[in-house]
Amino acid sequence: MKTLETAFAQMIREHKNTIYTVCFMFSKDSDEVNDLFQEVTINLWKGFESFEGKSNIDTWIWKVSFNTCISQERKKKRTAAVPLSMEINLFKDTDSDTRQIKMLYDRIHRLKPFDRAIVLLWLENMSYEEIAAIVGITVKNVSVRLFRIKEELKSMSND
Repeated sequence: MKTLETAFAQMIREHKNTIYTVCFMFSKDSDEVNDLFQEVTINLWKGFESFEGKSNIDTWIWKVSFNTCISQERKKKRTAAVPLSMEINLFKDTDSDTRQIKMLYDRIHRLKPFDRAIVLLWLENMSYEEIAAIVGITVKNVSVRLFRIKEELKSMSND
């Protein structure tokens, strides 16, 4: 049993940036990101022993992370929440690159969860084939959706 736990802990250490990246795309609130990370970790643990290696472990982790975050997003919409604000600005840097990145992420956060997932994978330089395997659609559908997402992002205002 210890070797299973050790292997799982090692996997989480190696892929924590990927998990945090996905979680961050679904929330800007650090507490919520940490909650999402915990939910993803629980779901990875539940499936870890039965992971058969038919796909790349990276693909499996992306898929579990996305599915968990999308499920939590749906649950969140069903319940009324009162957000707590600590008045902390994580984007205090004011150079033009930081402002552009913040603007892009603000626009991405306004997309539907599934579209957010696709654009995040694309921004991570994943191939259309990898994106299709993770989100469960065809490669052609990835291409079409990315084109539409890019157009939607271009048409958004900076508000």
